[in-house]
Amino acid sequence: MEARKKKKIAREIQSIPGTVHPKSLEATPHFYQGNAIIFNDDFLKTNFVKDATVDLIITSPPYNVDIQYISHNDQMSYEDYLAFTRKWIAKCFALARPEGRFCLNIPLDKNKGGQQSVCADITTIAKQVGWKYHSTIIWNEQNISRRTAWGSWLSASAPFVIAPVEVIVVLYKESWKKTSGSKKSDITRDEFMAWTNGVWNFSGESKKRIGHPAPFPVELPRRCIKLFTFVGDIVLDPFLGSGTTLVACAETQRQGIGIEIDTHYCELARQRLTRFLEPH
Repeated sequence: MEARKKKKIAREIQSIPGTVHPKSLEATPHFYQGNAIIFNDDFLKTNFVKDATVDLIITSPPYNVDIQYISHNDQMSYEDYLAFTRKWIAKCFALARPEGRFCLNIPLDKNKGGQQSVCADITTIAKQVGWKYHSTIIWNEQNISRRTAWGSWLSASAPFVIAPVEVIVVLYKESWKKTSGSKKSDITRDEFMAWTNGVWNFSGESKKRIGHPAPFPVELPRRCIKLFTFVGDIVLDPFLGSGTTLVACAETQRQGIGIEIDTHYCELARQRLTRFLEPH
């Protein structure tokens, strides 16, 4: 019975645009329901997604600030971190359609472990890989009260200047104008007017409430999805984490594909999606 169920799932997955048939029954997804699919795999090694099939990639990758993930070392040297970044951004480039877009949520900079121009460095890497630059959205999390590092207090000796914001770098593969897909947009006039202003003001997500050390709020992928894709488009998150991007996909009737290396976080994402998809 279990083997038949796996075969049925494998056949269904094969019919989903943007995925490939698993090479064995053991490679079936961690979760598959409706428009959402989760693969428990290493993004750099996975072969579950076909090249040139993804309309939008949304992700918030590891920041390399010593967050205690279960299955990832978040305390590499900065050189190793940028080398890792180049590899996964290059893979994203291969998976994107010619009109594919990429919304990359990263820090503006960082002070922990030494000052680094994270946004500038990663944007440069993305352009070197082949991505074209469109714009940068400033996400004001409004969390200035959490600040604890000041450097030389009340002294010009060595003060720290810290911007309490993150960014969403918006990139595209070959052509910015989108002509493929359903051509159906579901963004309202008020949303379009507000979200095309490149400063977004909304709060971050609670680690305790979600159960993940670095979640982002559903509002972030929801805005990116509605602004940059048509209904029914394929959206990929290569670092799915707690599943937020797929929740936003389910809300907006997009095909959502998530890759997550850690089984525990896959299960967390599955639970969130199951709760959301249950009839109310």
